Amino acid sequence: MSERTERCQAVSDARFPTLATGRFRLREIVEDDIHGIFRGLSDPQVIRYYGVSYATLEATREQMDWYRELLLERTGIWWGICRPDNPSVLLGACGYNDWEHRHRRAELGYWLMPEHWRDGVMRECLEAVIEYGFEVMSLHRIEAVVDSENPASSGLLRRLGFAHEGVRRECEYHHGRYISLECFGLLGSQGAPR
Repeated sequence: MSERTERCQAVSDARFPTLATGRFRLREIVEDDIHGIFRGLSDPQVIRYYGVSYATLEATREQMDWYRELLLERTGIWWGICRPDNPSVLLGACGYNDWEHRHRRAELGYWLMPEHWRDGVMRECLEAVIEYGFEVMSLHRIEAVVDSENPASSGLLRRLGFAHEGVRRECEYHHGRYISLECFGLLGSQGAPR
């Protein structure tokens, strides 16, 4: 186990693993975060390439329920991104969904408020999340899909070591048009399950 993972476990509470990076804290998304989640998932710049959006605070309850269900059903885990000195303000969120335990794979997802773009926030946070996925969740494969018109996100995945595996052409209908999704994958060093 790496030094970072040991550090992450050291700051975890009994229920939810809090991760620490050099500049950020990745913590559980709680009920009080609904305003921050709504702010992010109603922002036109954020939802331009993101598959989920909400027009009202009340509708955002669906997203809050989804985060909770991921944990309860053990199908994923998402973290809220904040600064250690201001843990109540969300900068964004990232994590895993569609976790398939038998196949040891999960899908990585993330979003970040525009005022924090191009500052290395997501790269720093995803490095910790990826390490957690391989070392603690015992993933063998991490997948990610990105709108083909979002080169910043595709570039981030490539810098993190993901391999581009192809394009699913016009596979989703989003904002009144069909979009294509770039598919990426990252393999861990673990062998077959014992």
